[in-house]
Amino acid sequence: MTSPRLPIPSSIEFVKSPNRDAIADNSSVESIVAEVIDRVAKEGDAAVRDYSKRFDKADLEVFEVTVEEREAALSRMDPQTRADTEFAIENVRAFAKAQLGTLSELEVEIRPGVHLGHRNIPLERVGCYVPGGRYPLLSAPIMTIVPAKVAGVEEIVACLPPNAHEAMIAGCHLSGADRIFRIGGAQAIAAMALGTESVPPVDKIVGPGNAFVNEAKRQVFGPVGIDQLAGPSEIFILADQTGDAEMIATDLLAQAEHDTRTRVGLITTDKALAEAVLVEVDKQLETLSTAETAGQAWRDYGEIVFCPDEESMIAYSDIVAAEHLQVHTLDAKAFAKKLKHYGSLFIGTNSSVVYSDKCCGTNHTLPTMGAGRYTGGLWVGTYIKTCTHQWLSEEGVRQVAPPAARQSASETLEGHRRAAQLRLDRMQD
Repeated sequence: MTSPRLPIPSSIEFVKSPNRDAIADNSSVESIVAEVIDRVAKEGDAAVRDYSKRFDKADLEVFEVTVEEREAALSRMDPQTRADTEFAIENVRAFAKAQLGTLSELEVEIRPGVHLGHRNIPLERVGCYVPGGRYPLLSAPIMTIVPAKVAGVEEIVACLPPNAHEAMIAGCHLSGADRIFRIGGAQAIAAMALGTESVPPVDKIVGPGNAFVNEAKRQVFGPVGIDQLAGPSEIFILADQTGDAEMIATDLLAQAEHDTRTRVGLITTDKALAEAVLVEVDKQLETLSTAETAGQAWRDYGEIVFCPDEESMIAYSDIVAAEHLQVHTLDAKAFAKKLKHYGSLFIGTNSSVVYSDKCCGTNHTLPTMGAGRYTGGLWVGTYIKTCTHQWLSEEGVRQVAPPAARQSASETLEGHRRAAQLRLDRMQD
């Protein structure tokens, strides 16, 4: 279930092993998505309309949500739901602004007359895919749209399935989307990447989705940027003898109810806790309203790993590189500093994944399938490109021209040598 490149420590013991592999079970949809992208490229709105009928059972003549429809959706939003949405927006915006404040522009003279620097430039147009999902995920538009707004993106395009809950339209509006389209699936990714008569082409596409959305993002990447390729959701909990079986089981099942392919796990140094969580999960499933989904995820992809010591617990956790990683240990802050690979870290028993998923301010769009080994999640920097520049005085040319000309000659690149030498020669005339 982990990367074949990384050996699992021989000292660990699986108290509960997963029955299936969430990555391998992601059956190929490549050919279907390739057809969708090809047709959207050739036929534009007509192809999008056809796929909307076929996949979403939606016959729409106009895809874009009008100003009147946005206002109507907002007016019909439950007052408490709106207040909670605005609370989440405020927190995500505040954290994104704080992150933005850490991004400095630079200009430095590294040698006499050689000036190098970089600027942080917001993207011009971003496409945010907002999944309809099994439930109305009201936090989804907040996580993709709000940081883009804070970053200074000029135009934010949001696409969501035609059958998405009306409150999702209101959420896109409150989050700051400039344009909202009722288009879902691979056809939405294709439309945003390529442009159609209705949908403008974007520079980068962000946001999670199903296997078709993920594959579409993979196929359009290059001419258009993407945030990441997201697989089924994941949560792992690291716990020692202080772990609370009821709390751990509750948090695991909270994530498991997302999807039947959610990967959930406990890594512990306490065998008694491992056994207690195994019993507690089954007990809670008896009364959980979403047990059909959560139970299947637990049976197929749930795991409990017993480790003889802290070192092997950390080693296995870093191999998994879980999307969400909770730390339930005696000194959680000290333990957390020893971890290197994860999407987002939840330190201490008070820090449940659900708080980040919904409203505390950190982003819930995170790397899965081991990608936490090389990248973090969505953040304000996702919407900014850092571009270098340089300018040279005559003294700078005297510094760099001779070695540049010599290196070019060594590489037998005569045109390069001439370009390097020309400015130096003119200065000496």
